[in-house]
Amino acid sequence: MIDDARYARLVEAASAPYRAAGRFAWHFARGKLGGDPVFRALLQARLIPENARLLDLGCGQGLLAALLAAAASPRLAAYRGVELMASDVARAHLALGEDCGVQQGDIRSADFGVADAVVILDVLHYMSPQDQDKVLRRVRDALSAGGVLLLRVGDAAAGLPFRLGTWVDWTVALARGHGATRFHCRSVAQWRSALAALGFTVQAEPMSRGTPFANVLLSARLLQRS
Repeated sequence: MIDDARYARLVEAASAPYRAAGRFAWHFARGKLGGDPVFRALLQARLIPENARLLDLGCGQGLLAALLAAAASPRLAAYRGVELMASDVARAHLALGEDCGVQQGDIRSADFGVADAVVILDVLHYMSPQDQDKVLRRVRDALSAGGVLLLRVGDAAAGLPFRLGTWVDWTVALARGHGATRFHCRSVAQWRSALAALGFTVQAEPMSRGTPFANVLLSARLLQRS
């Protein structure tokens, strides 16, 4: 069990290296790790297996890698993060070192290698439905037997909380210089159907605690290789 005090210490330890990457990187790390429930949930529920080869797609400035290093559990066999934005990759390297495993790339085409666990947090809605399906197929092909995909999405069937989350995403994208962004969202039922068609068994867990949004974490396990 990770109580509030322990998690607060983990957040401070995970955020501290980002001082080397500037005030924005440090404040963003503290705010995101401390305020977004998904990071604590990944640790609390032990969703990432011990000794896993972890693939973190759309990893930003490497916050998950920093948190796992601070917690020292689970211990990973390997970590690899893929991030499109060069500025985020640069922050990761300044904070965590050039050998931290974060690399620049497009998850629609980057080499995934082999992984036991894949994490995708709030990324796929930036892509067309066709590209979403392409990435999910590539994830399936990269996962070992029994591997797990941890995918957080907004539930497009959730009404006002979903629309609020989309508005926040749009505002953040605009503020970071991405211009007007079009999102391609699905309901949780549609995500589950798409994953089931690829051979995953799926469990869904609300992942918006403490926020007004409609986020859901899908734990999708690949039981057998096709």
